[in-house]
Amino acid sequence: MRRVEEWDVKDELTCQKAIERFDLSPRPMGIPTDIDPPPKTIHIDWPVNPIPIEVQKNVGKKIVKRGEFGWLSDEKVDEIVEIIADFPITLEQALSLRAAINQEKSVYSHHRIMDRKKELKRRYDNGTDILELAKIVDGPPVNVFRAILSARNFGKNRIKTLLKEPGRMSNRDQEQFRIAEDADRVSNVDQTETHIAADLFEDVLCEHFDSLGIRFRRQAELVKEQVESEGRPVRTPDLLFLDDLRINGIPCAWIDAKHFFGSALSFPRKKTQKQINRYTEAYGQGAIIYRHGFCDGLNLQGAQKLDAGPVDLSLLIEHNDNRS
Repeated sequence: MRRVEEWDVKDELTCQKAIERFDLSPRPMGIPTDIDPPPKTIHIDWPVNPIPIEVQKNVGKKIVKRGEFGWLSDEKVDEIVEIIADFPITLEQALSLRAAINQEKSVYSHHRIMDRKKELKRRYDNGTDILELAKIVDGPPVNVFRAILSARNFGKNRIKTLLKEPGRMSNRDQEQFRIAEDADRVSNVDQTETHIAADLFEDVLCEHFDSLGIRFRRQAELVKEQVESEGRPVRTPDLLFLDDLRINGIPCAWIDAKHFFGSALSFPRKKTQKQINRYTEAYGQGAIIYRHGFCDGLNLQGAQKLDAGPVDLSLLIEHNDNRS
């Protein structure tokens, strides 16, 4: 285990901004003018145990297969258990890493798939299975299916409607779309379970900080308030602290919860950094808490990286057990 003991030079300005946020007039959006009792400085220790970048690279190469973007069978999961046996990474972290790599592949393969949409439509019309086509272009099956519909000169709105109401499609299209959805956890239209798990993780984090006597406002409150005042959500971290919290000695004005592994991949890092920038602009330094830990090669500015080690995750574990 290691702890971050001092501020990084690159975060000097955001750390100072976090400390001074209560002295501003007016205060940043979401921070009440009157806080009773006034904000107090609270120090907490938060041990972290990051995964080495070389482990991420080596494991990623071994567990991600061409054209496989779906949920894994028990046999496939057992294979991954054997693969990672000699690496300091858990099964949950490995599965989350696999999902992140596939997500990045999905984003960066989009143009390549669309460039080949006429070829894909021709093969599909000649009887090639959607999963075989996905393997050919190494792209998510649902994205490949969308490309085929696009090659028929269907507009975006029509494609969106067909995917939400598959009964409007031909029998073969319906069958192939169901196969594509079942084999694609990246582009799957229904992300309900992902959102439920993320909300539960936020709940357990709130319980954790509440138990420590640290005051905060939740994202739902901020969204409601900003929609009324600004017409839309502007800056809505999962937790916005009303006390001067220091985690491992580093100021923390806000926290955002990520129900996945914090990989050092380009796409998720850029997405998270963009989000961090919105929060630091108003509140200063914060933190990102990754449910499944993070890679030590993940470089973020303006936010400390934390894992869920100190948090009681029994509610999440119970939820996952009930699903299985």
